[in-house]
Amino acid sequence: MTTPPYPSYPEDLERPGLVRTGRSTFVRPIRPEDADRLVAFVGTLSRATLAYRSLGPVVRARDDVIRRGAHVDYLNELALVALDGDEIAGLVRYVRDPEEPEHAEVTFTIRDDHQSEGFGRLLLEHIAAAARARGIRVLEADVLADNARMINVFLGSGYRTQAGPPGQIIHFEIAVDPQAQAVARAERREQTAVRRSLKPLLEPRSVAVIGANRDPLTIGHEIVANLLRGGFAGNVFPINPRAERIAGARAHASVRDLPEPPDLALVAVRAEAVPGVVRECAEVGVKAVVVVSTGFGETGVEGRAGELELARFARASGMRLVGPNCMGVVNTTPAARLAATFSPALPTPGRVAMSSQSGPLGLAVLDYARRLRLGFSGFVSVGHAVDVSTDELLQWWEEDPATSVILLHVETFGDPRRFARVARRVAPRKPIVAVHPGHADSAVNSLFAQSGVIRTRSLQELFDVALLLAHQPPPPGNRVAVITNAGGPAALTVGACAASGLCVPALGERTRQTLRPALAPRADVSNPIDLTPTATAAHYRQALDAALADDGIDAAVVLFMPPLADKPDEVAAAILDAAAARPDKPVLASFLGGAGVADLLHHGDLVVPTYTFPEAAATSLGHAAAYQTWRSTPAGVVPDLAGVDAERARTLITSCAPGPVPAAVAAELLASYGIAVRGGEPGPGPDAFLTVRADPVFGPVVAFGLTGDYADLMADVAHRVTPLSDRDAREMVRSLRATPLLERQGVDFGALEETVLRISAMVEDHPEIEALELRPVRLLPPGDGVIVAHATIRLADNTATAGGSS
Repeated sequence: MTTPPYPSYPEDLERPGLVRTGRSTFVRPIRPEDADRLVAFVGTLSRATLAYRSLGPVVRARDDVIRRGAHVDYLNELALVALDGDEIAGLVRYVRDPEEPEHAEVTFTIRDDHQSEGFGRLLLEHIAAAARARGIRVLEADVLADNARMINVFLGSGYRTQAGPPGQIIHFEIAVDPQAQAVARAERREQTAVRRSLKPLLEPRSVAVIGANRDPLTIGHEIVANLLRGGFAGNVFPINPRAERIAGARAHASVRDLPEPPDLALVAVRAEAVPGVVRECAEVGVKAVVVVSTGFGETGVEGRAGELELARFARASGMRLVGPNCMGVVNTTPAARLAATFSPALPTPGRVAMSSQSGPLGLAVLDYARRLRLGFSGFVSVGHAVDVSTDELLQWWEEDPATSVILLHVETFGDPRRFARVARRVAPRKPIVAVHPGHADSAVNSLFAQSGVIRTRSLQELFDVALLLAHQPPPPGNRVAVITNAGGPAALTVGACAASGLCVPALGERTRQTLRPALAPRADVSNPIDLTPTATAAHYRQALDAALADDGIDAAVVLFMPPLADKPDEVAAAILDAAAARPDKPVLASFLGGAGVADLLHHGDLVVPTYTFPEAAATSLGHAAAYQTWRSTPAGVVPDLAGVDAERARTLITSCAPGPVPAAVAAELLASYGIAVRGGEPGPGPDAFLTVRADPVFGPVVAFGLTGDYADLMADVAHRVTPLSDRDAREMVRSLRATPLLERQGVDFGALEETVLRISAMVEDHPEIEALELRPVRLLPPGDGVIVAHATIRLADNTATAGGSS
């Protein structure tokens, strides 16, 4: 086996980690400068731990021998360390077997005071991923029979393990190919660890504000004032060496002077002082830090490096960090009542939680939410998100009973695959609505579509959708009744519904018969239901009752022009009563030109969302209907495919140099995944293409389209991010605007979907593939499959990418 060497320290293996207890750590490859740290680590180990490590009587190695363990080639020998501050808490090492290069011996050593916390399982997940990327398929370990902790790590990992024979020493062989069971167990461990790690941030027992100021116009003062004004039940400790009291709370000179280590510290000092403050917080035992200070990544490369080093230190010290350049965190649930922010507008309690990557934007968001009367259960301004990430907040709100809708303002993705995995799990239970800058980024659209995330085009649209989903159920279908007292706005609404994937069908005959005698003689009872300008509140109630009772209607949009009729309060009451009688179908309203009318559509827990213009109501309803369709469709699975020979593919890949793969090898590589290349073979049907490109952020992105004008002129191309489920493949090949043409011509969609899944599996199994193109792919009639006429594959240069950033 020939694999290009790793020429430098692999930064891509640097990763933050969480153990079972919620403690944060930082996992990275060992470095030569760790030699003394490694000696100190071994020196802390008990005789029992050393015996487990050496599989027998304790023989302490010489320091010079221990130091040599800090020198590895990162390919045939690799060691990862989990840090506790500047010290090593745990170490895992593999050494490749020169006779069986796809096997490696692995050893684990955990410092005594960190055993039983979950470091072993965390390091196994990290070393397994690194081994897979380096062509290792089996990790072998020898464990003393009474080392129950390590045995449980292997047996509980979810990886395929083979143990035996039983005796004083048990030999394990761990197949590190990702298995569904291993992934599921890792996800459960991650979710538990994330929630425990975020508890000091979102439900702290005490809070320190470092940089608190006596001047009411300063950020530090306003954070203290908001904490007190917001009803925080724990201790609030302003930190200022030159003040006795701030906002009525006793001030302290330093966190070292506090009567207890606070769970949470907010840091509002100049940028150059932040590292020292965070280090001091770590030394006294602070569990979470929110850095509101600016002057980091937004200033350039040096500032970005500084904030990443800050995050590494916080992780290694067991702390979670939000920011920098953020505006704080808010939790309105009764158990917390935390207003750790300098925002002058604090949200009212509600069912919506939000994460925002922009600090200044957060100020406007909270102010706008108050004016909308949209209540929040929580709000986190993650700033530059160097540690606490959007997907971790999703996991917190996933289990939060006070949260029913999650809003995201996302500028960048730290780990898009983890985000997709978490979002797919959360979205069926709680709608996720996101706004992301840009409109033509196919990878982002694909990621959101696959994950069930509702993507909006603007912040205004984000809140329009939130207003609906926070107060009304998603519609069971896309059929809408429009009720109005003016024809012009109704016509606009019908057009907006069509543009949003909704339809405005004619009402059923029974419904029309019910309405004709109840409404004014000139009223139109088709759909839209035009009540005419003389409509009364009673007319609105009768029309809405009848429309919602119609089995052919899934939702209603009610329009009201106040200048055409008086007593808007009576009309609002009629709408509320009708909505309350049919809670299974959403009702939206647009009281055009009626300032303050929205306040009339609130009664206790019942809220009918109202919009200034009807187009916004139709757009929001369209998003909600599409979400409900996604949610009600059976979840997809990544299937086990017959006829796949991954080992043969591995051998072919390792025999090739980086760059284009010879045509014969490309055909053989595809054949190992059950895809035949049959150049020039005739057959009826349209031609398509399937490509894969390695996106630097999202990983492999699969594209599908028809050759010719459809793709070139109309940009009619579907994209998905791997790994693809059977549902992803099915939706992808049917999502083109040209799909009706394919359906009329009759093509084998099933065979096309299977080809897509086989490509996805191949690039997932072999990340060395950076580009793949099948063109043309002849789409044959149902039952005849597809013909791949030509294929090209390109392999990445591992030597160029091994030292990439994390």
